[in-house]
Amino acid sequence: MKTVRSLLHGEIIRAVAFVTFGFLALFLFFDLVDELQNLARLASQGYKLQHALLYVALKSPTHLYELLPISVLIGCIFVMARLAQSSEFTILRTGGLEPLKALGTLLQLGVFFVLVTFLMGDYAAPWADRQGVLIKAQFQGNLTVGQTGAWLKERQASRHFAVNVRSFDGISHMQNVRIHEFNEAGQLLAITTAPKAQIGQDAWELQQAEQKSIVPIDGQKTLQFRSVTYATLVWPTEISGDMVAAAVLSPDHMGTWELFKYVRHLSSNNQNAQRYEIEFWRKVFYPLSCLVMLVMALPFAYLHFRSGQIAGHVFAGVLAGISFSLLNNVFSFAGVLQNWQPWLTAAAPALIYSAISLLGFWWMVLRQ
Repeated sequence: MKTVRSLLHGEIIRAVAFVTFGFLALFLFFDLVDELQNLARLASQGYKLQHALLYVALKSPTHLYELLPISVLIGCIFVMARLAQSSEFTILRTGGLEPLKALGTLLQLGVFFVLVTFLMGDYAAPWADRQGVLIKAQFQGNLTVGQTGAWLKERQASRHFAVNVRSFDGISHMQNVRIHEFNEAGQLLAITTAPKAQIGQDAWELQQAEQKSIVPIDGQKTLQFRSVTYATLVWPTEISGDMVAAAVLSPDHMGTWELFKYVRHLSSNNQNAQRYEIEFWRKVFYPLSCLVMLVMALPFAYLHFRSGQIAGHVFAGVLAGISFSLLNNVFSFAGVLQNWQPWLTAAAPALIYSAISLLGFWWMVLRQ
């Protein structure tokens, strides 16, 4: 059994690596073509070919994360179909490889692909995306949203804060920051502005900050306006750089843990977190789709092929992978619009394809 496992795992890993490399090269080529426009547009700011190549290279982890489940499906279908065509899998079945043992062998390899996909999506891709954003920010300016920038809310004890960040470099530096402080009754207490700010550990460091506040005097019957300027003002807050980036960038640029903290932050401040909850559960379930893809590919080993039929079945695998990716996106948009249960919205595509895979496995393998 150890020999059979080594054979299947080795063949599948090589096929998946080949398919992944092919898709990745194609995606990076398209990215490079898109960047050629920026080479001309940002030439006056010093944006050169080496910057474009580095920016495109930093998009590789994100592409790998998105492509791995599809590559696993296509690579495994190719291996299973080839083994069936050459009668090698028939020999393995004759030697005692039962369907459930074959399924267990593939699922053991699936755990490896799940781990790789998780590491890519949770660590490598967010870090690389941030570095790419930082490179672009040097030449085309910091990130911003609309005319007013990004808005965030936070509750601290009996105080409420509405924070506006006009632009952000994607890492820790911000420009034109405004912090509005309110009491429980919703009355404005103070406005703090700073042309520059940096995100630190559980605090923001505001540079050249000006704080305008309304201070009660004479037993809180009279209000006095006060304006104070600070060279450096430290504002304690739980709003991290990832949270600011989430208000500017797409939430798929965040890791699972950061998404979880941001969802809790939004919920504690009575803000709608539906979109981010769906993305959080997608991050949880997406790596597990590698297992689904392996189950879908196994029945191809029990088919009888003639010469030239493998290409057609591999093409069917490509279509199945594309449809899975499309269904993932459709359910995400529909879940936000229809306010569906986030975890069910994220898990629905995997559940649907799991049911199809198990039905195909039962019909083509166990029933025969």
